[in-house]
Amino acid sequence: MSHSERVVITGVGLTAPNGSSLEEFRRALLAGVSGVTTMETRFMGQVAAGVCCHDELRHQSRKDRRRGTRAGAIAVYCAEEALGKAAIDRERLDPARVGVFIGITEHGTVETENEIDLIRQYDYDTRYWSHHHNPRTVANNPAGEVTICLGLQGPHYTIGAACAAGNAGLIQGVQMLRLGEVDVALAGGVSESIHSFGIFASFASQNALATHDDPTEACRPFDKARNGVVVAEGGCLYVLERLSDAVRRKAPIVAEVIGYAMNSDASDSVLPNPERIAECIQLALGRSEIEACDVDIVSTHATATELGDQQEVSALRRVFGDCSDVYVNNTKSFIGHAMGAAGALELAGNLGSFDDGIVHPTINVTELDPDCALRNLVINEPRTLDRVDCILNNSFGMLGTNSAVVVRRYRG
Repeated sequence: MSHSERVVITGVGLTAPNGSSLEEFRRALLAGVSGVTTMETRFMGQVAAGVCCHDELRHQSRKDRRRGTRAGAIAVYCAEEALGKAAIDRERLDPARVGVFIGITEHGTVETENEIDLIRQYDYDTRYWSHHHNPRTVANNPAGEVTICLGLQGPHYTIGAACAAGNAGLIQGVQMLRLGEVDVALAGGVSESIHSFGIFASFASQNALATHDDPTEACRPFDKARNGVVVAEGGCLYVLERLSDAVRRKAPIVAEVIGYAMNSDASDSVLPNPERIAECIQLALGRSEIEACDVDIVSTHATATELGDQQEVSALRRVFGDCSDVYVNNTKSFIGHAMGAAGALELAGNLGSFDDGIVHPTINVTELDPDCALRNLVINEPRTLDRVDCILNNSFGMLGTNSAVVVRRYRG
């Protein structure tokens, strides 16, 4: 199997705070519709959050849902939707040749917090601790729930890559296809993070949790008045196939993955390193055999923290500063930060540009921070281009993990 074998996306299944399918998600992004609302979280009261509204029982029984996790349910929903969009004949699909590779930021925190809260009500009597706790909290849970619910027998695991995990899951799927380990990969990322009060509390203790009178305006990447992260849940899984297999079965081809890269800052646990981010992007471009100015859209990671946004902008200026026709946007402004699902959802939100030529905007930018100014940063209103052929998706996360994925319009 050639390590340069071409790999394509043939199906996308997702749930986001402002849409439960790729089509709904795209319409919301073009219409400027936020999915951020308020929710009650343990010990903290009302917080701004991105909450998904998909039908959990569309692809799972109530019994499966009760014994599983929210992350697992999101993963199952996305996997089933992605396979449906890919028009794969499930009767002819060899379950042993399908792999599931899901990026996560955290897993197990939600279930542990819930169990401790339960036994607290019984004077910490562990007889009330759930016997489902171990399978719910193992790190491979979301991917494992997919294999059980869909009857898939190929390799499955999760990739812990902080908030670069959505990209990392997709990259792993491409690599396993090129190695010949699988014929179909379900790859991307999921997050159940809004159900953990500890995540909200930790951001709050860092003075990095967003607050705003209107929750739909709480997530404000690049805005001068930005004040932190809006935590969100969600998921996005892609059906990936080798191009030769996709063409043979006349599959609907959404896009081709032409390059990717990951590296590490090795400098700080929280503050991004612009030099390393730029190097990661340049490595991905080199592997794609394109120049920076060949990119039409750069999907940013910006989380609406003061220094984080500035560091990413610094990296993007290093790579794309001389390019006059590269357009830049941000998806978190609509949905908040979906952690392990963020990169996968943000790429998905831009895929429609191959068909309609429109760059969705970054919303909630009332006054652009001069330190975040970028040429062709699309703000508040969509921008229509003559044609979109290439998208770069940038994601990074805590402990200094960086990722970039490059996709292009399928050329045949």
